[in-house]
Formats: sequence, C-alpha cells, structure tokens
Amino acid sequence: MKAIRVLFIFSISIGFGGNICFGQAEPVKIDGNVTSKTVSTEKIPTNPRVDNEDERYRIGFQDSLEVQVFRHPELSFKYNVNPDGTIALFRASKPIVAVCKTEQELALEIEKEYFSFLKKPEVNVFAIEKKSQSFGVIGAVEKAGTYFVNRKVRLLELLAFAGGPNKEAGSRMIVARTGSSSACKSENDEKVKEEDLLLMNFKVKDILEAKQNLWMQPGDIVSVLDSDVVYVYGNVKKVGSVKMKEPITLTQAIVSAEGLNPTAKSKVKILRQIEGSSERKELPYDLKEIEKRKTQDPFLEPNDIVAVSEDSSKVILRGITKTIQQGIPSLFYKVP
Repeated sequence: MKAIRVLFIFSISIGFGGNICFGQAEPVKIDGNVTSKTVSTEKIPTNPRVDNEDERYRIGFQDSLEVQVFRHPELSFKYNVNPDGTIALFRASKPIVAVCKTEQELALEIEKEYFSFLKKPEVNVFAIEKKSQSFGVIGAVEKAGTYFVNRKVRLLELLAFAGGPNKEAGSRMIVARTGSSSACKSENDEKVKEEDLLLMNFKVKDILEAKQNLWMQPGDIVSVLDSDVVYVYGNVKKVGSVKMKEPITLTQAIVSAEGLNPTAKSKVKILRQIEGSSERKELPYDLKEIEKRKTQDPFLEPNDIVAVSEDSSKVILRGITKTIQQGIPSLFYKVP
C-alpha cells in the first residue's frame, strides 16, 4: 500500500511538471585578486544518461591536465595542452587532440590508445588548471579584470562577478567577441556569420533587468562605457560637458550649465554627429517655443553639442577644442 502511495505522489509531481532534485548545490567561488579571478562551480554528480553535455567543462588550449592510469603509475603524468590543442602521451604512438573534449571523452581516447600494449586500461583525466575560458571586463565597473569561468555563463552573471557598473558608468556597454580559439562549438550551436559577432552593443539597463542576457563565449571582452556626455557652448553661465546618467532634454542640459546669460538669445541649435561620419548636422530650436509648449523639448543624444550661439559650426568646434584643455575622448567620436 505504501509503495502504491509513493508511486501515486511521484506520478502527480511528474504530471504537473515538477522537478525532483537530489543533493545540495555548491556555491560559486571567486578566488584571486582584482586583476585575475577564477570563478568555478563544482557540478553535482548526476546520472550520465541525463547529464546535460553542454554544461560539462571542455578542455582548452591553456589548460593543464592530470592523466591517471589505474595500476600503472609509470604512465600517470601531468600535461600542458600544446598550442595545437594536443597532448603528447608517454608511450603513445601519436599526439592526441585534447581541446574541446570533456575529461571523460579524453580519458576514453587515451584508453583506446593504450589498448595496444595494456589489457583493459582504465584512465581518468582531470583538468587541474582551467585557464582557457577567460573573459575580460573593463571600463566603468567596480572590479575590472580577467575572469576564468569553467562553465557556461551569461552576460548579467559575468557583470555581477565584476561588481556591476560603478558610479561613473553610463547607459551603454559593448561586448567584443574576439573569436578565441578556446571557444568550442557544437553542432547544435546557432550558425551566425562571424562578422556579425565582432561587436555587440547593449543598454546597461536592459542587461541589469535581464531583458537581454547574452550567452558569453571564451575570449569575450565586456566594456561598460563611462557616462555619456553632451556639451553646452556659448551664452551660458557654465560652458562645458554635461554627463548623461539618464536621458536628458535640451532645456535640462541648459539648466545643468547653470542657465543662460542675460544677453543670450532664445534660438539655439543642436550639433549632432552623423552616424558613420565626422560631420555634424544642425538642428535649430527656439527655447521660447519650447517654454510655451508649442515645440516639444527634444531629448539629446550622446555627444550632442548644444550651441547657445550664432557662431558657425566650425567656430563652435574650435571653441570647444580650446575650452577643453584635457580633452574628452568620447566627445567627437561616438561608439557605433
């Protein structure tokens, strides 16, 4: 009767999509200093028949391996993966490809090689130094550096390892995909043209809210950009740059510049860089029309120049160059 009751409960849990988990998950461990971190998770032993192959660690080019041959300590050695992705085993007839294989897969390959002179060889392989799957996080984050992760990881989690954006962070971030040779692709991976994956742009807010959460590949570099900047030039009380923590309008930028001078006119223009060009287009506005709500107060884009002046664009750009002695690298160049 107890057996029937247990079977009935088990059937209900499966019928309602319940997941039954055994064991306790190991926490993520982060070791090392600010510039070099190792992030590792020890996986709970599971039934190999239902194990998710994509979650298993795959050996990379900079890894160090320990090969143990049962009852044959003379064949047990530590190996560094060669630049061509192979290891040269003692007494083996040829080097064996190690990269992109799991520890178990490589152990089976070594057993096949040792069958030529051993009876029923039993081999274990351990990746004792997992250095191939590195990710870089730079820019406006709390803990910039290189992170070594021995499992699949998404962008939000990697950003969390780096402490998240700091107070200088702007609204944008970039993921540069370097095409690292340590990235192992399976047949089920989505086929995407390589040139489309060189540079990917994201809004920091979308990543933090998990609206977008890219699967990372070894060798990826995440760059959280500093605060976006607009510049206010001309008849304002404080000429200079205005940081954009959030989207701001034309009048908000002027308020940030402590307002207009008494001699300032209401007609202003926004100099906006044309995408893919060093040229800028002029967008004229009348502050009186905006104040009377006859014209909508426009939102500014990163690197816009608000010109409260009748000077030409060239004069304005020269004036900005003279005003900023130390320079603002992002002012005249907008990251795509």
